[in-house]
Amino acid sequence: MKKLYCFDFDGTLTYKDTMFMYLKFYDPTKFRLQFLKHVPLFILLKLKLAETEKVKKSFIGSILKGQTQEKIEKKSRQFFEQHYPKIVRENALDFIQNIDRDNTQSLLVTASLDIWAKPFAEAFQMQLVSTKAEFKNGVFSGNFIGKNCNGKEKLLRIQSEINDNRYDKIIAFGDTSGDKAMLAWANEGHYQFFH
Repeated sequence: MKKLYCFDFDGTLTYKDTMFMYLKFYDPTKFRLQFLKHVPLFILLKLKLAETEKVKKSFIGSILKGQTQEKIEKKSRQFFEQHYPKIVRENALDFIQNIDRDNTQSLLVTASLDIWAKPFAEAFQMQLVSTKAEFKNGVFSGNFIGKNCNGKEKLLRIQSEINDNRYDKIIAFGDTSGDKAMLAWANEGHYQFFH
């Protein structure tokens, strides 16, 4: 029996949202300053008056734009080493470690950037499907390659990742409205399963 597991990352497998954690870890001073500057945008987001993708790009870019890929990857590795497995829900980790890897494909599907999500995907032995950071000549441009991997985009990205692979069962795990399309598409959609 061939299975496909699709796991959302932030909140589903972790206790906290990793974006704010990583950016704060990367540069605490810059983070505080830019966070305050972005408060009005975060409020508009909550009121659904701003686009998530634009606000996210602006906030991440305000801290990481112009940084070298080398430095970013080094910081991501340090961030991972400092927080893994502490920020991962114990029962989620337990579940992942007990996945029968024969005839199973597992995807970590996240709106988080590949920058800091990659070491986690590797530790989970999963393929990463995420929002992609754009690097030009080894420097982060502040832009994404393609769209923010959330909502319907998550599903489109999963479908392009698996091509025409046939699965007997597709099982998805999520914890927010951004996972709805993925959960509805799967044979088994689990909402806040590990909470």
